[in-house]
Amino acid sequence: MIEFQTIFFTLIAILLGIFIFTGSRWKFFYILYRTLPRDLLGAFRFLKINAILWIWETRRLTVARVFTNLANAHPDKIAYIFEDKEWTYQELEDFSNRIGRFFRPKRGTKGDSIALVMEGRVEYIGTWLGLSKAGYVTALVNTNLRGDVLVHSIKAAECKAIIFGSELKDAINEIRDKLPDLKLYQWSERSDSPILDGVVDLNSALDNTEPEPLKVDLELSGPRDKLIYIYTSGTTGMPKAAVINNLRYMLMTCGVYSMLGLRSTDRIYDSLPLYHTAGGVVGAGQALLRGITVVLRRRFSASKFWSDCTHYECTVGQYIGEICRYLMTVPPSSYDTSHKVRLLYGNGLRPQIWEPFVKRFQVKQIGEFYGATEGNSNLVNIDNRVGAVGFVPKYASALYPVALLRVNEETGQPIRGPNGFCIPCKPGEPGVFVGKINPNKAVNDFSGYADKKASEKKIIRDVFKKGDRVFNSGDILVMDELGYFYFKDRTGDTFRWRGENVSTAEIEAVISNVINLKDAVVYGVEVPGNEGKAGMAAIYDPDKSLNLNNLAEGVQKSLPKYARPLFVRVLAQLPMTGTFKLKKKELQQDGFNVTNLKDPVYFLDTSGTYVRLSESLYNEILSEKVRL
Repeated sequence: MIEFQTIFFTLIAILLGIFIFTGSRWKFFYILYRTLPRDLLGAFRFLKINAILWIWETRRLTVARVFTNLANAHPDKIAYIFEDKEWTYQELEDFSNRIGRFFRPKRGTKGDSIALVMEGRVEYIGTWLGLSKAGYVTALVNTNLRGDVLVHSIKAAECKAIIFGSELKDAINEIRDKLPDLKLYQWSERSDSPILDGVVDLNSALDNTEPEPLKVDLELSGPRDKLIYIYTSGTTGMPKAAVINNLRYMLMTCGVYSMLGLRSTDRIYDSLPLYHTAGGVVGAGQALLRGITVVLRRRFSASKFWSDCTHYECTVGQYIGEICRYLMTVPPSSYDTSHKVRLLYGNGLRPQIWEPFVKRFQVKQIGEFYGATEGNSNLVNIDNRVGAVGFVPKYASALYPVALLRVNEETGQPIRGPNGFCIPCKPGEPGVFVGKINPNKAVNDFSGYADKKASEKKIIRDVFKKGDRVFNSGDILVMDELGYFYFKDRTGDTFRWRGENVSTAEIEAVISNVINLKDAVVYGVEVPGNEGKAGMAAIYDPDKSLNLNNLAEGVQKSLPKYARPLFVRVLAQLPMTGTFKLKKKELQQDGFNVTNLKDPVYFLDTSGTYVRLSESLYNEILSEKVRL
């Protein structure tokens, strides 16, 4: 320890000496001084991830094979806990082997897909794991989908069969006529659950299947073969099936494990949907690949979150979307600080509540990360930088080739210079976040979607030189001079009004604070006779406690005139995805047409107060009798 301190302070002294004698380059050395410990730690952990993935790929390991190795090494260790039932590694291995053995003879060609429509539980993980052993790709379908959207999701992955939980049999029964060629399998949590007519009882089938390993099938699959499909959340249209191969699943799981310093002795609380990347990969995957016990919950409960963490003695927890804000709205209790959680990781923690959240719940580390399910440009905050979604060292472009590109804020398209190439952003300048595509490296690969046309739309070509390709995240981020990245908005969400660019994410944060952390979403709506789009906020207020006067006063104090929402829609029902994101696109399409809306809509008039938007006032706005 003494030797390390001596080296460290000697290094600091050298840097300070260079700083004194270099004059014009003082800023470079100042940044180096501020970021060197972070960058060295990040580089070490990043190289560790790459080493693990290289070894696994060289040995042609898949997720199933890594899990089997863990089960053989410690069969009696607890892999998952669900509603107080403990599952050992051997028990999950046996269950997945039964699944694999039962479905193997039914497979047509390698890579056939099967839809899995089931609530979160350990059997959910065991089912897709077992199917992978038999050479299938499992489509992890959102359990909230119904009707045509559910049919679309199943068809998008070209599924040959559906496995569904008995709790969702009504949803499947409604659409089965639209999918007449698909074989249906029902798994039931209770032995007395009725089975739909013409459907295979999966429980009985598994009872008569041996749990012997499928060694031959494990060898047929490779690390770059498809493993599962995970769907985009559908906030801007129909869900798309993103391809997750074995190596991609390994990267996301090991990336979080290594970059955030998880330990094999940890116990993770995962109350997120298992059909989504956060809950099903970077959460549940820690048990499959890194030997960490994971506590699963059927669905998230804000009131039970900290009591569950205390009960199960969890040391790590997960969040996504608005979960942290929901936790802040729960009345204080002794569980707020009696837990053992040292690390909470996820994405979507609003910067405005970051410090109050940490202070109230006394969590030592927040591991905010950024990344799309299908993307190759991911970031992780490893050093508690408030508000940051991660960092990239200033001179690490060769090691991790990501960048921010200048974009036209109205169209979302990259701006190109006189040479035809894209223009990188400077520190403090917002731009779209992209990652260079390199199929030879797992961290830089882009597998795309089941729909090839949708995949092509996410690629930008000839970016920095002729022939190169990058993945377009569609998100606007900004980087400071120290290399920290901050989320700003999504392309298409930012709109122009009165000649100014308006960031919806920034306005949402202000409104959320004004209205005591209620659900709120902001978007731009077209108003005839006006250039650009006017701001509109949709606020969820089921108990009718929203104070519009306070809202008007708050936005006038905190926002410039052009950024204040002119329209407010008070929602009785919440159009939210299963990953706690409001469906902004649907709300934006509805606009402020009060003749078609059941929800009350309010208008910010010239007096600075919100007044009820009547049909007559609506028509006056359309006819331009009311100036905005």
